[in-house]
Parts: sequence; C-alpha cells; structure tokens
Amino acid sequence: MTIEIGQMAPDFSARDQNGDLITLGQFKGKKVVLYFYPRDATPGCTAQACDLRDHYGTLLEQGFAVLGISTDTQKKHQNFIAKYELPFPLIADTEKEVHELYGTWQLKKFMGRESMGTVRTTFIIDEKGVISDIISKVKTKEHSAQILR
Repeated sequence: MTIEIGQMAPDFSARDQNGDLITLGQFKGKKVVLYFYPRDATPGCTAQACDLRDHYGTLLEQGFAVLGISTDTQKKHQNFIAKYELPFPLIADTEKEVHELYGTWQLKKFMGRESMGTVRTTFIIDEKGVISDIISKVKTKEHSAQILR
C-alpha cells in the first residue's frame, strides 16, 4: 500500500510501551508526528529519538503530538524510554499491522543481503487526520528540523 500526501491517514489501534491502547483518532484536532523506525537502542534510532526529545518542547508549542513506532516489544520500549528519558509514547507494533497499513514494512537490502524490515519514515498528519508531509529521507540527528521546516 502506498500512502500519499493529501490522503487521510489510516486509523489504527495499537498498544504503547505501557500496554495503553493508542488510536490515531484520539489525536483529532492535533498535528501528529508518526515516525516509524527500525529498532530501539541502535545508533540511528537513538539519535533520532534523542533529537525529537531535545526539541519536544518546540514540537508541542507548534501543536504536534509525537508517536514513535517500531516492531519492538513493550518491554524494549520501556527500557529505551527509561534510558533516554523519552517524553513521548512508543507503539509496540510486534504484529506489524500498523507498518502494513502505512507501507513501512518492506524488503530491504543491506550489505548484499535482503530481508524484511522497517523503512524509516515519518508521516506528518494535520488536525483533520490528513497526511500533510512524508519524510522518507530522515536525517536522524536533525529530524526535528525536518519536521518543523
């Protein structure tokens, strides 16, 4: 499935690091940064999460809610959040249902090997639930600047 700017963001229901149910619909009236990333506690994913953490106040001032999502477990998310003091929820999409909805679970090539995995992508969703931007070339250390431009 290909998602494009201007279409309604697919709604979903998934559990965060604490087992709380999160739906996209609960953020109506807010802008949402929905960022898909491969793995907790890897160098790129840590840099991305910490950049969002460091600019979280500005993102909030601009009316954004931030949701991270990977295929890691709730427990891994809890550890990642605790270690890096992340102020936003991380969704545990262990069954890859939300990844499938957004087309972020794809065949990837790395060092000559192919495997299925998360394609690092950020969807910016407006107050009405419409996708206003898709960031596919994520700069992990400057991600907030990409979102706020």
